[in-house]
Amino acid sequence: MSKKIHIGGQAVMEGVMIKTKKNLVISVRKPNGKITTKKQKLKPISEKIKFFGWPFIRGIVELIEILIIGIKALNYSANESIDKKEEKITSKELMITLFIAFGFAFLLFKFLPLLITKFIFNKGVIGSSRTIFNLIDGLLRISMFILYILVISRLKDVKRLFQYHGAEHKAVNCFEAGKKLTPKNIKKYSTLHPRCGTSFIFIVLFVAILIFSIVKIDINFWLLLVLRIPLILPVAGISYEILKLSDKFKNNAIFNSLSKPGLWLQKITTKEPDKKQIEVAIEAVKGILKLEKIS
Repeated sequence: MSKKIHIGGQAVMEGVMIKTKKNLVISVRKPNGKITTKKQKLKPISEKIKFFGWPFIRGIVELIEILIIGIKALNYSANESIDKKEEKITSKELMITLFIAFGFAFLLFKFLPLLITKFIFNKGVIGSSRTIFNLIDGLLRISMFILYILVISRLKDVKRLFQYHGAEHKAVNCFEAGKKLTPKNIKKYSTLHPRCGTSFIFIVLFVAILIFSIVKIDINFWLLLVLRIPLILPVAGISYEILKLSDKFKNNAIFNSLSKPGLWLQKITTKEPDKKQIEVAIEAVKGILKLEKIS
């Protein structure tokens, strides 16, 4: 290979999205069985504004960029994966769906755990320790997240999405091992990957326990909730740096242990893909390698 690059991506509806810093490829299996591929150039804002590329800042910026790219990729794949006779999803419909989804996530993983913890605290059950308060709040968030993933993983459409997630990881692992991208080769590799977004979320959940501890707990519930919202940014920035370091020093015992919970969770969010799903992942990875001019 002429140069070394880091590639990543996500599963989309009946397909896989693969990206680098400057290029993006989305491959989707259409209802007629054919694979359609979209290629796009990316312009990271950190290249225009250097400050956005600084450690602890870059994670926040990249998270926002990935979120926007991911939403657009899901919208594209959703429309490509449906029959021509079916009505396509409009941008307005997508925004309403996302608004509801983010609202539900905020309610389930932020509002509810804090409400339960605050209720227990007010009853005097856990004393006045800020450490114990935030530990209970954090463990409730983690428990609800795992339970939520377990529940949705049983849905047919989500299971297929998780299979494409597995196909994406297998293809990336095969590429990073320097092996030829064939279904036979890819099948041998793991569905788990240390740079996965699932691992990032798990790191966020743990880091939040520490960062949220700086806020006083003997205040009104609503004030406590509001004061925590801006702290989501440093939580994201620190978590991103930990994820990067855990991938860079994966053979180090400390960083290896930090990545373990996220890898365990990926056993739920990734499923073993079939040959056709692997073929879609191959198209996406080959597409990105062509854009990056890697043979």
